[in-house]
Amino acid sequence: MGLKIRFVELIVLLFLINQISSKVEFTNIKCTCLDPEFSNFEYCFLKSVNRTYKYLSLKVNLLKKPVTKIKVNFAVLKRFNGYKPFMYNVTVEACRFMKNPQSNPIAGYLHSLFKNYSNMNHTCPADHDVIVDKLSIDFLNKQVTEVLPFPQGDYLYQTKWFAYDIQRATVDVYFTIY
Repeated sequence: MGLKIRFVELIVLLFLINQISSKVEFTNIKCTCLDPEFSNFEYCFLKSVNRTYKYLSLKVNLLKKPVTKIKVNFAVLKRFNGYKPFMYNVTVEACRFMKNPQSNPIAGYLHSLFKNYSNMNHTCPADHDVIVDKLSIDFLNKQVTEVLPFPQGDYLYQTKWFAYDIQRATVDVYFTIY
């Protein structure tokens, strides 16, 4: 009888452990235009609709279209006495990458964090403004806690955007995993 009770307790414990999961929370976004003659941010914000629905949106107006040579540096940094490199720091030629997204699995994963909510889903030339519209925390939560689990802590997802080998903008998204 005692063995059966212990077995049931073990099953319940394993079930409860399986129900524990991490959550992602946006904390801030900073969009910086480094060349106002080339582009500007029309908007860049986080919006909290209610306690459970939060999203990120941004729009970059390209002032010199079309753009035919684009590089992007993706980096994930974790806060340890300041933000330090954590796992990924990848630079890709966006035009080449968009022709063959399977060519770089790490860049593919980092691009997947926003591609379904963006118009950045085709090869060059970029002849329109760049939009990320209502990137929900629920979508990121799945990507960051289930697809490739990250440990708890404060993070910075930093992107640096280059056109014709000149850095034009940065987008820093701060988030916490708890």
